[in-house]
Order: sequence, then structure tokens, then C-alpha cells
Amino acid sequence: MATATATRTFSKAVARSTASATSSLRLAARSPRSNAAAKQFFQQSSRRHYSSESTPPKSSNTTAIYGSVAAVAALAGGYYYFSTQNTAGQDKKTGSVSVGSAGQSAGIFKPTAADYQKVYNAIAKQLWERDDYDDGSYGPVLLRLAWHASGTYDAATGTGGSNGATMRFAPESEHGANAGLKNARDFLEPIKAQFPWISYSDLWTLAGVCAVQEMSGPIIPWRPGRQDRDVAFCTPDGRLPDASKSQDHIRAIFGRMGFNDQEMVALCGAHALGRCHADRSGFDGPWTFSPTVFTNDYYRLLMEEKWGWRSWKGPKQYEDAATKSLMMLPTDVALIKDPTFKKWVEKYAKDGSLFFKDFSNVLCKLFELGVPFQSKAEDRIQFKPTIDES
Repeated sequence: MATATATRTFSKAVARSTASATSSLRLAARSPRSNAAAKQFFQQSSRRHYSSESTPPKSSNTTAIYGSVAAVAALAGGYYYFSTQNTAGQDKKTGSVSVGSAGQSAGIFKPTAADYQKVYNAIAKQLWERDDYDDGSYGPVLLRLAWHASGTYDAATGTGGSNGATMRFAPESEHGANAGLKNARDFLEPIKAQFPWISYSDLWTLAGVCAVQEMSGPIIPWRPGRQDRDVAFCTPDGRLPDASKSQDHIRAIFGRMGFNDQEMVALCGAHALGRCHADRSGFDGPWTFSPTVFTNDYYRLLMEEKWGWRSWKGPKQYEDAATKSLMMLPTDVALIKDPTFKKWVEKYAKDGSLFFKDFSNVLCKLFELGVPFQSKAEDRIQFKPTIDES
């Protein structure tokens, strides 16, 4: 069984952490008929005791999310025309779009916040039911897809960013930094088929929001309005971070997008999730003991563990001296070598709530770079995590 294999493999790397037991129980408990119990258990016990406790920010006004239809309908991206082919014997309704006998769209579909919550819920459901990836969750790779789709933005030229979903095409899909992201794109295809009215650009970023929240991370405000583009809008290679570089490279890449030092360090906190793969980036291993639970452990481990070069045939990367089961990239360790960056690493290591707040703000900013929204910032949706449901 894929779950058992992943659990056995990863448990070797967690000798000092109670998170290994939590992760194993989380995977064992997950099944379509026991999702509610699994979610309740995960919510209560998944936070690793090693991390400073943080409480994800609550939505200040839930009713605003599901409020006035008129206000929500004004969201950019809320107006879609469809041309779908209707074959004999099929219903005249395809998804939420009325279809005429000749296959033409019979009207304009105006998705509301409730419609986008349904998309969120469908992604979350699939996340919980499919545990056949890495450490038992597609969550980390979904966040990576959203991050890499957005992180190509260039403020000087106004090109790149999440608007377009151009990673659907070569050569962008074949850039080295995007290796392995086909897994995330394929994972989302059934969701796209279920909700054909949503653009890939909106779907990918919404999936990144869902991944963070379903892995016990903070609420990430989000709004629609991204439009898909063709291959002519693919960005050149080299716009995403190179993990083998130093702090100067971090500032060059993130500064090109318009981020300051604090925001750069906060965005790097995404490395609390997931792992590197030798057959993709060349690097290998997880950053934390709980790679499917969003915490501030990334910063705590950077500050509190001793890191040395790993002796192996792969590219230069660090390993922890105590267990030799964790890794850090040169760009990660650069955060504690640079005095300004280190100041923020120390803050986030001590205060998980501060990290959650800052990460929510900066991820929202990343996902919106270069998007010509017609809506206002106050129109952003705050999705209700399904992990909070009993």
C-alpha cells in the first residue's frame, strides 16, 4: 500500500520528533469513509511539539464571504462565456452552465464566493482521499505549483506571474525549476473538468491556498480574475530561485518581483512543507520532520540545529548534524548568514503566530503579482478550511 510504504520510508528520518507518529496516524486514519475523524484527529494532534504554537488567523467577517450576491458577482473573472459540445442523451446542463441544443452557451455564468468555496472543497476532498504522493499528501507540490507559476513575475516589464498559467506549455513546463510539477497539474485536471468555468490561472493559485490551509496553515485571502494565456506569453528560464546560490541571488530574484527583505524570508517559510527530489532538482530530503504540516519549524531548525555539508555525490547541500535526516539548501542557510535576513529568521523561529500572519500577507501578494484585477482588495475571499469541519 502506497501509504504504508511512504510512512515506513519517512519514519526513518524522524528519530527525534513526535511528528513522525502524527504523520503516520494521519495517513493511516485517512479514508473516504473516515475523513471527518481523520481531520479531527489531525487538527488536534498534528502540530509538532518542537514548534512554537501558533493559531491561524480567523476570518474577521465570515458573513462577508457569503454575503451580498451583487457585491460578489462584481469580482473580476466572474463572467465567463462557454461553448461546450452537448451530445445526444446528455443533460442540457453541463456543470453550472446552461447548454443549448447546438452546444452554445445559453447564458453568462456569474460565480460567487460560494461557487469558489465549492472548488476549494473539491480540491480539499481530493487532497484527503489521495495519499499516494511523497509523505502522504499532494499539498506541498500544489503549493509549489502555485508559487512557481506566480514567481516568474518581473515588475520592470510587467510580464510573468500567475496570470496566464503558461506553465501548461513548453518550454516553461520544461524549465528545470518546474521539474515534477506535472504531478500537481495532473492532480488538478479532474477539478478543472468538474468546474470548467474557472481558469487554470485561478485554479492553480486557489489550490495553493487550499494546500496551505488544509495542512494547518494560516488563512490566505484570495480573489479571482486571472485569465489564461497562450504559449506566446511563456516566461524565459532563470526567473525562479536557484537553490545553489547565496543571499545576493535571493535579493535579485525576489527583488525583481518587488519584495523586501522581510517578505523574502517569510516566503522562504514555504519550505516548512515538502521535500527535494534527487531526480528533479538534484537535491534530496525534507526540510522538517513534519513535511505535510505547516509550522514555523523551518526557522527553528535553521537556528537551533547544527548544519554541515552532506557527503554525497549530489549537489552541495546541508544536513543536520544530529540525525542526518534533514536537509537545507545553500539558499536556506544564506538566510542565517545574512544579518538582515537572520533577524527575521529569529523572529519567526520564536513567534509562529507572527510567521503565520506575515506568510499569509506575502503569499497573497505573490499570487496577485501582475494580475489586472477589476475587483478590489476588500473583495478577497477567505475560504473555510474543511479540516475545521467535524
